[in-house]
Amino acid sequence: MNAIWKPTLTQQKKHRRNRRLLLLVVIFAVVGLVGYYYLPTSPPPELAKTGAQVQDKQTYPEKPTEPLNQDTASMDNLQQPVPEHILKRTIQPGDNLSTIFDSVKINQTTMFQIVAADESLLALDILRPGNILTFTLDKKNRQLMKMELFIHPAHQIVYQRVDENSFEYKDIILSGTWEPQLLDGEIEGSFYQSAIAVGLSEQETGNITYLFKNKLKFSRDLRAGDHFQVVRSLQLLDGKLTGQSHIEAVRFFTRKHHYTAFLFEDGNYYDERGESLARAFQRYPFKGRFRISSPFNLARRHPITKRIAPHKGVDFGMPVGTPVYATGDGIVTRVKNHRYAGKYIEIKHEGRYMTRYMHLSRITVKRGQKIKRGERIALSGNTGRSTGPHLHYEIHIKGRVVNPITAKIPMAVSIPKSKFKLFQQRVSELVSLMEQPVFDLIGT
Repeated sequence: MNAIWKPTLTQQKKHRRNRRLLLLVVIFAVVGLVGYYYLPTSPPPELAKTGAQVQDKQTYPEKPTEPLNQDTASMDNLQQPVPEHILKRTIQPGDNLSTIFDSVKINQTTMFQIVAADESLLALDILRPGNILTFTLDKKNRQLMKMELFIHPAHQIVYQRVDENSFEYKDIILSGTWEPQLLDGEIEGSFYQSAIAVGLSEQETGNITYLFKNKLKFSRDLRAGDHFQVVRSLQLLDGKLTGQSHIEAVRFFTRKHHYTAFLFEDGNYYDERGESLARAFQRYPFKGRFRISSPFNLARRHPITKRIAPHKGVDFGMPVGTPVYATGDGIVTRVKNHRYAGKYIEIKHEGRYMTRYMHLSRITVKRGQKIKRGERIALSGNTGRSTGPHLHYEIHIKGRVVNPITAKIPMAVSIPKSKFKLFQQRVSELVSLMEQPVFDLIGT
């Protein structure tokens, strides 16, 4: 009863083995913590940023010291640091191209070479928070060799050096796959609040409101309990959402009426009868006749630089001060004064259309302003890098530039008879989706 318990010889050996294992674990943990806390956490003085607003994390080269032991050396290999000749910056609110180039110690001359290459694309004029710029430098002389703009997973632009004085760009747009999503809700409060509650973005909600501007007075015609449905397509790349979407169909059910909008293959929205929700486009942004001084040509050689530079629009030779008119209803999304494109305007139209007007002498509209087809927006000019007075005019459909003279744009107010059966088939497909139980993505 009073005997004292003692471990057996086997148990004593086991306890000693466990203590040795525990000691090894503690040693490895200490070594790991030492390696972690001695990794560099701030940029070296020569790359330190002063006075700019960029606040990205930057990975810097390993310290030029011998590893403490084999274990810390293995840890360093797993870190796989970004080489010191590759720098990344994530765009923050308030950033501009000049401050970003200053932060990575690249001179303004090189920046203007990039801007010149971007003249026909103008992607760098609208850098948005979250966009990522990656700079690849020559390892020896630190000269910029390549700059990549990451807009979203399905859209990147690469600016590559071609000689000492110039760059060229490659616009990489990946199609991915598009899957439909049904959003179904009731009006509680305002349509804006109700739309956000079911998962629509602010931009999508604004687009729907603008789409029905001539059909529906949201503050007057919609009441609590009214029903709405939206089918939107979401883009996936390698099975992951890219954040890009577009509206395929919308239905509103009020106590007395219902309102519909269906996106057709021409990029325009129509109601179930095939009547357009938007006014038709006009072909030319001016009145009268003016000669084409430079046609649409994606393989054109630039008249000043003599390098291959796509001409993504049509130039119309006209005297400075000629009135320029919007070719369709829309919202002004850009009003800029570019070093090479001169003063220019960009208008986002209903559906998937965007128009651009460049080398203007005077602009008479403001960013965010709603514009009607045929409304005067500017006076033609000769600003920027130009060989003479003219208007440069572009049309983009689904994010891709097309020839303004031959593009298939909605010129009529209803679906053509030859396309009506195809339109009805598309409407039936969308209505069938809307009458199913609410789903997220097809197949889930």
